[in-house]
Amino acid sequence: MTREQGRELAGRLFKGAPPTKGVSPDLMAHTIDHLFGDIWQDSRLALEQRSLVTCTVLVALGRESEQFLHFRGARNLGISRDTLEAMITHVAHYAGWPVAVSASRALAEVWETMDQQEKS
Repeated sequence: MTREQGRELAGRLFKGAPPTKGVSPDLMAHTIDHLFGDIWQDSRLALEQRSLVTCTVLVALGRESEQFLHFRGARNLGISRDTLEAMITHVAHYAGWPVAVSASRALAEVWETMDQQEKS
């Protein structure tokens, strides 16, 4: 795949360029080229499925800062809050309540912020 395909997909997921603050240019290039230009292009999973899988892994690992980014991306792809809440509840039984509670709070914050942005 190509860097351009990676940029296009990241733009669709994040409604523009992916956030780069604090990320080295080299790591960002690998993210665009390999992650979004190759891995996310694999047709065996639909883009929405891939997004949900990514959110699930981030919740299970307790990666809250990345959850904010990928919950936004999931919403941008049309994944409902209800679906993400069901995923978080499911993960709670395997990865624990603390990560699920943190993820629930992150999801609520993302939804509230995006709702406000859409109204203005």
